Amino acid sequence: MEDIFSKNKSKRDESELLQQFMSTGNLEILGELYNIYIHLVYGVCLKYLNNRDESKDAVSKIFEILITEIPKFEIQNFKSWLYVLTKNYCLMEIRKRKTEKKRLQEYSEENFMESTEILHPIDEAPESNLENELKNCIEKLKQEQQECILLFYYEKKCYKEISDKLNIEQGKVKSFIQNGKRNLKICLEHSKSGIEN
Repeated sequence: MEDIFSKNKSKRDESELLQQFMSTGNLEILGELYNIYIHLVYGVCLKYLNNRDESKDAVSKIFEILITEIPKFEIQNFKSWLYVLTKNYCLMEIRKRKTEKKRLQEYSEENFMESTEILHPIDEAPESNLENELKNCIEKLKQEQQECILLFYYEKKCYKEISDKLNIEQGKVKSFIQNGKRNLKICLEHSKSGIEN
């Protein structure tokens, strides 16, 4: 693998190399076979991932994948098979990126949905007296708001987890949390001013 990006192509027949690797499991033979198409693999990765460093990492990871995947298949045309494997790997990586981006976006929405306003008391570091007032106010919320607030802030569940657990739409979960927070704020203000809610 030291010369993984070497431009020297093996003169040995690829089907022979493939058979030798299948029968021996020798990684040097696999490296020799892989080296023939290393630039094809890198090119495909660069096309899909659009990042040189990630593509170089992918080339190394795909080599590791070959070690376990080659024995599972009857490969007639190694070049075509490798192309498909590389393309599928890249598509999986892109899907992972999108999932991570979505999670990050959801996390941001969940944790900073009132970023333009002063922090809500429930978002701030808890003080003992405020914590007690907060719990009293939570108990006064409508059931759906109460459940969503408790799951979101105290059990650290995301919208989807709350949605699944309570069997309600994510949009409603968000609405219950926002309305619940607004009602909590009103309740806490009343508590501070000595007005009974």
